[in-house]
Amino acid sequence: MPARIATLLHTVRILLGFGRHLAETAKQRAASPDFNAIAACFGTGRLYAILAHLQRGILRATALERVLLARAARGRDIGFVAPRERATATPAAPAEQPAEAQVARKAPPPSRPAHWNDPELFMPTLEELEAQVRRRPLGRTLVDICLDLAVVPGFCTGPFWNELFDSIRLHGGSVAALMQEKARRQKAFCQEQDRKPGSNWDWLEMGREARRRVLGFFIGEAAEDSFDPVVEPYAPAAALATGPP
Repeated sequence: MPARIATLLHTVRILLGFGRHLAETAKQRAASPDFNAIAACFGTGRLYAILAHLQRGILRATALERVLLARAARGRDIGFVAPRERATATPAAPAEQPAEAQVARKAPPPSRPAHWNDPELFMPTLEELEAQVRRRPLGRTLVDICLDLAVVPGFCTGPFWNELFDSIRLHGGSVAALMQEKARRQKAFCQEQDRKPGSNWDWLEMGREARRRVLGFFIGEAAEDSFDPVVEPYAPAAALATGPP
C-alpha cells in the first residue's frame, strides 16, 4: 500500500465509520433536545434533510475510498497539492488568438440539474461522485464529506482533527471554507429555531462530554483495525474500473 494513500485512507475510513454510525442512530438521537448540537452543523433540524446529507456524505466517502484503492492497485501513490500563489506582477496582455479559440472560450459551461446541490432533491450516484473525485483535488472532496457528515473540530478527538486538517490542507482543500460554511449553517439553524415556538438553546452551552454523549463517541475514538487500510488488504481486481487514468 503506497504510504500517502494509506494515510488518507485511514482518515477517510474513520469519517465513513462515523457517518454510518450517525445515519443509523439519527432517528433515535433526533428525539433528544441535545441533538440540536448536531443539527446546527447541517443548518436545519429537519430530519429528512439531515439523513439526505448523511447519505450523500457516505457515498462521497465511499467514492473517495474506491478511487484511492484503485490507484493503489496500480502501484501509484498520490502527491501533495501546493497552495496557489497570488500573482504580484501585472499580467501580460493576452496574445491574439484565432476566432475559433475566442468562440470556444465564450461557450457557456455545461448546465447542471436543478437543485443539483440539495441532496433531498438530487442524490448523485456513486459513479457520478467517483468521477467528481477523479477530476478535482482530493482535499475538496474531504471538505464536502465533512460538510455532509457534520464533521467539525468540536466533534473530533484532537489527534484526529489534526490528521484531518493536514489531509485537507495537503491535498488542495480549504479548512477556512469548511469553517465558513459551518458558521453559515449555524446562523441558518438559529434563524430556523427563532421561528419555532419553545426552541431549546441549551446546545449553545454544551460541554465537551455532553457533545460526546449525543454523538455516541468523538470522531477518531472508534478508529479500530476495521478502518485501518494498512491492516486491511486491498483487492486490485475490485478497483480496476474506478481508478484515475
